[in-house]
Amino acid sequence: MRTISTTITIGATPEEVWATLSDLPRHCVWNPYIREAYGEPVPGERLILRTYPEAGDPVTLRPRVLTARPAVELRWVRRTLVPGLLDTEHFFHLAEGPGRTTRLEHGERVRGLLAPFLGRLAARNARDFAAMNEALRARVEAVHTTP
Repeated sequence: MRTISTTITIGATPEEVWATLSDLPRHCVWNPYIREAYGEPVPGERLILRTYPEAGDPVTLRPRVLTARPAVELRWVRRTLVPGLLDTEHFFHLAEGPGRTTRLEHGERVRGLLAPFLGRLAARNARDFAAMNEALRARVEAVHTTP
C-alpha cells in the first residue's frame, strides 16, 4: 500500500470548509486540480471528476463515495479494471483547530498489485493535492472573511 498525505490549516470552521469542498459543481471556480466535478457527496453515489494534473493530460475519474460526514470526512474509491489490481481511496479529513481554524488532511491510499510501481506518480499527486489545498484555503478564507 502507498499513502500520500498533505495537510493545511485553513482560517475557517470545518463547516465552512465542508461547504466549499462538498459543493462539487463549484470546483470549476477555484480548484486547479479537479476542475470538473459532478455528482453528490453521498455514500454509495458515483462521482464524475475531471482532473488536470500539473504534469500530464487531463483524466476523467468515476469514483464511488464511501464516506461523507459533513465537516468531518469525505472519502471515495475507484478501482482499475478489477478489485485488487489498483484500488485508490481518496480522502479529506477535517478537524477543528484553535481560533476558528480547520486542519485539513488530504490524500490517497493506493492498494493492489500495481501499487508498488507508482513511485513517481505519487510524488506528482502530492504536488497536485498541495496546490488544491492552497486553492481551497484561498477560496474558503475569501468567502468566509469578507464583510
